[in-house]
Amino acid sequence: MDDFWNQWQPRERATLCFVIHSGQILLIRKKRGLGAGKINGPGGRIEPGEAPHDCAVRETQEEVGITPSDLKSCGELHFQFADGYSLHCTVFTAKSFSGTLIETDEALPIWTPIEAIPYHEMWADDIHWLPGVIEGGSFRAYFHFDGDTMVSKAVHWHPPAPFTASCEI
Repeated sequence: MDDFWNQWQPRERATLCFVIHSGQILLIRKKRGLGAGKINGPGGRIEPGEAPHDCAVRETQEEVGITPSDLKSCGELHFQFADGYSLHCTVFTAKSFSGTLIETDEALPIWTPIEAIPYHEMWADDIHWLPGVIEGGSFRAYFHFDGDTMVSKAVHWHPPAPFTASCEI
């Protein structure tokens, strides 16, 4: 890892939560905020004093109305944008949930077959780590973006592929 990332501090912290159930993954089309118009997982910024796990549950509830359960921490995303914005994001998966899926002002929920994930409508980094997470891998990744354009990437798997880890870092 280079000196930049060793000294790096995020401006904000956030979470993503991917509910994976019966061969499908719950994705959302974001309606507002960072990445509006893109497809992603439910998630958002961590509030002061909030644990990442609790944020992932809260954001999923707020954005799509369901409560994920059996969450596993599967990865860490480090984003540096050319405009100076920086974000650390903890990625979770969930195998089950309760409640009724709803559309909100923030997100349109989309159950998607795992083999049909629309990476071309997502952030450019997602294809570099989401398939490994679905297979059970655990990772740390570092990305530079200039607007929507990915400038550089580094993804480190723990343990290295094949992905046999239990998704815990």
